[in-house]
Amino acid sequence: MSEHADNAVKYWKANLRLIVGSMVVWAFVSYGCAILFRPLLAGIQFGGTDLGFWFAQQGSILTFIVLIFFYAWRMNTLDKQFGLHEE
Repeated sequence: MSEHADNAVKYWKANLRLIVGSMVVWAFVSYGCAILFRPLLAGIQFGGTDLGFWFAQQGSILTFIVLIFFYAWRMNTLDKQFGLHEE
């Protein structure tokens, strides 16, 4: 396998790890904290309501927005690391 092909495989694996990690975080926050763990979070007050409700209404959306910016920043880092960045 050529060095270019090997580099492309490593880049794609790093990209997939980043995507899967981001999806796991988002699923945990939106599904886990908002639905599965809501009874456990019901006693914790945050922003005038219980934490489980907050995650269901705003937390998952805010987490998604933060993940978008994190993904863009991390992909720029990966692009520079593998020599694919834009100038």
